[in-house]
Amino acid sequence: MKNRIDLRFEECAAQGKKALITFVTAGDPDLDTTEALVLAMEQNGADIIELGVPFSDPIAEGPVIQRASQRALQNHTRLEEVFALVERLRQKTQIPLCLMMYVNTLYVHGIGHFFARCREAGVDGVILPDVPLEEHAPFDEAARREGVHPIYLVAPTSHERIRSIVQHASGFLYCVSSLGVTGKRSQYATDFDSFFGEIKQACTVPYAVGFGISGPEQVRQMGQYAHGVIVGSAVVELVEQYGKDSPEPVGEFVAGLARAARGE
Repeated sequence: MKNRIDLRFEECAAQGKKALITFVTAGDPDLDTTEALVLAMEQNGADIIELGVPFSDPIAEGPVIQRASQRALQNHTRLEEVFALVERLRQKTQIPLCLMMYVNTLYVHGIGHFFARCREAGVDGVILPDVPLEEHAPFDEAARREGVHPIYLVAPTSHERIRSIVQHASGFLYCVSSLGVTGKRSQYATDFDSFFGEIKQACTVPYAVGFGISGPEQVRQMGQYAHGVIVGSAVVELVEQYGKDSPEPVGEFVAGLARAARGE
């Protein structure tokens, strides 16, 4: 049985559009709102959704997602609550779901038990931004045994490591658009032709670009280079602004991103 991520990228390719991947922090402002946000984003055109597992020191994240993580932790959101959220969502939707998380949280549960729990709950992929290529093997083995994709990240500074990283890629390759942490950007310093040229030569799975994409115009711009685009901080900023009332404005925002991903 194919992973939902694989099927969704195939569907997007058949429709001639880019996959729209959106992110929210689980438990911000509360788990019920997170559930409503996932459903609203799907209804408005998101193809894959990343759920951020709150962590006290999210080193890849900028201030917007750091604050969201802190709010979720203050609400006592823990990994098991996130799994329970996924289980509730699976009663309502089959949209591909990924966990974006830091490895300390995973270690507490044990690698094998964690990925078995992912399979049971209905998680399709796991992104571990603080695990380098050289330390990925035990996670990959456990993930693939349970039918879960370990999602690799590649950055403009990866250079000669790009080929090694993409050879291990599964589900999709997460391409970091620029140096630094997550957050909105008005411009990029990366030579995308060179960066994605290297990726295209070596990668056998779809690749999506994230970090700094915050509106429809950037979705169109960055969609030229990849099979998918990832929008996180701009969504989380709306959640911060509207709190429990955020599903509607987030849905409207995602609808605009989805139109851009379709080339409209």
